[in-house]
Amino acid sequence: MSTPKVSRETFDKVMVPNYNPQAIVPVRGEGSRLWDQQGREYIDFAGGIAVNLLGHCHPALVEALESQARQLWHLSNVYTNEPALRLAQQLTERTFADRVFFCNSGAEANEAAFKLARKYGHDHYGADKYEIISFEQSFHGRTLFTVTVGGQLKYRQGFEPVPGGVTHVPYNDLEALRKVISEKTCAVVMEPIQGEGGVIPADPGFAQAVRQLCDDNHALLVYDEIQTGVGRTGDLYAYEALGVTPDILTSAKGLGGGFPIGAMLCRAEVAESFGFGAHGSTFGGNPLGCAVAGKVLELLQDPQLLAGVSHRHDLIVEGLEQINARHRIFREIRGKGLLIGAELVEPWHGQAGQFLAEGREQGVLVLMAGPNVLRFTPSLIMPEADIRDGLAKLEVAVGQVMAAN
Repeated sequence: MSTPKVSRETFDKVMVPNYNPQAIVPVRGEGSRLWDQQGREYIDFAGGIAVNLLGHCHPALVEALESQARQLWHLSNVYTNEPALRLAQQLTERTFADRVFFCNSGAEANEAAFKLARKYGHDHYGADKYEIISFEQSFHGRTLFTVTVGGQLKYRQGFEPVPGGVTHVPYNDLEALRKVISEKTCAVVMEPIQGEGGVIPADPGFAQAVRQLCDDNHALLVYDEIQTGVGRTGDLYAYEALGVTPDILTSAKGLGGGFPIGAMLCRAEVAESFGFGAHGSTFGGNPLGCAVAGKVLELLQDPQLLAGVSHRHDLIVEGLEQINARHRIFREIRGKGLLIGAELVEPWHGQAGQFLAEGREQGVLVLMAGPNVLRFTPSLIMPEADIRDGLAKLEVAVGQVMAAN
């Protein structure tokens, strides 16, 4: 039986139109490069939106997946399994957390975190301790609960009524938070760096003050490290550099290096509120995902790998600054590690998609963080030659877009 031919046009015929994929279909990846159906080659600064942590088809991850696939795929949570137990040990040994819950995605990890925060508040302080405070422009996933906690109205519109008891305040605005936090607050939820909101880092003083406000009001501090975690910022998790320890942390994206897996990490006292039957996930903690994620964490034990993140950050920022010196297209370049945002100057606000499309034509793949910001989330081990080549292609794309307008 022959394999049916498919193309980008097939998507429009058979897929729900909630996505609008680029006009290519990648079919092969190796390291920081991709090839499409026509054999065209691309340098990948997108990394599957901060997912392909060690590039495409890293040999050690391929071996971990293949080895586990020959042993055990799925059991359900009627049983536990060795890869899940080992991965949980790795995470608790290398973070603040005492307990881990595994799932399949960032949204599921956040769903679990928000449910746990409410359950903990209910268990310890009563039914009135249920309010969650989040930040404007934040992004926490696409389930009904997570779009409610997320601070972008566009993701909630048309899905109302959404769950109640959620308040949003401006990011990095301590006084705004101080005005709304109360004895009814069960949790404050924040990203150490807002990713989808435009690559906006938390001010360290703000982050530390949020921790204190949570303590003063007996509220849990939840860190969404879906995008910033697993070495992305140069630390295993971004909370470390901020000098703030959360009560709950969520992780996904890069955790599996490209294989779907999510995790919620928490303190033992908090975990007690998820007693038997309180929450679950059919595929969460499956042996395949946990085996691959375990290998990712093993590789990240190499201090040179994490040190290389800062070096690559400097190379990309320096290259973007050079592009900007010649074209005056970026208002600000910000971020940490290999989560970098380049905000377009105001006359080009709303036009980030043009640079994405022209970059693809020139053979370089980048992302957006909203309509005003180009986002870069490449492999943590992207070769320096690929960085240079990719930035050169990006500069050609910038020139083409500017010349055409």
